[in-house]
Amino acid sequence: MSIRVVLADDHVLVRESLRSLLEREGFQIVAEAAEGQDALRQIELQRPDIVVMDIAMPVLNGLEAARTISRSFPKIKTILLTQHDEEQYLSEALDAGVKGYVLKSQAARDLVQAMRQVSGGEIYLSPGVSRALLEAYRSKSKKPADSLTPRERQVLQLIAEGKSTKDVASVLGISVKTAESHRTRLMQKLDIHETASLVRYAVRRGMVQP
Repeated sequence: MSIRVVLADDHVLVRESLRSLLEREGFQIVAEAAEGQDALRQIELQRPDIVVMDIAMPVLNGLEAARTISRSFPKIKTILLTQHDEEQYLSEALDAGVKGYVLKSQAARDLVQAMRQVSGGEIYLSPGVSRALLEAYRSKSKKPADSLTPRERQVLQLIAEGKSTKDVASVLGISVKTAESHRTRLMQKLDIHETASLVRYAVRRGMVQP
């Protein structure tokens, strides 16, 4: 039985390329998505074996989507596609429950191997990601996670993407007052009191791209 896959990337050409690559190798693409929220909807409907996601997607990034998948669908394995090989991004990905971390520059060569290893229960890292980083991650005590709720992290991403409170409310389907309350609470929790610092924090956590 073929492995069922959901693809999520905000670039149509990337999704088409990945679909072609994976279908040639016998994987079944059951759905595609252009951003994290839609990816979660497709996962709920399709219940795939593996999700292949870009780390940088609008509205809900790959890291936050991976956290939700790990929590709500623990049997579904997530592979992140990324251009970052820095330790901070790898740590965030592993904390989020990601099983595969593939550099976009090597995706054509590495993704199929990643799919096979992850489906077999292993963790896969592109060769460009130092194994020493993985060992350092495993050996260190985990840094404290931030205390933000999933909704607050989503609001933070949207703020970091340059959206106003009114825009945030519209995207999330909540009132402006509720969006403002989320913004106030997340700033209090992080002890950050200006938008520029929020953006820097979001970049450090891998929630948005620099």
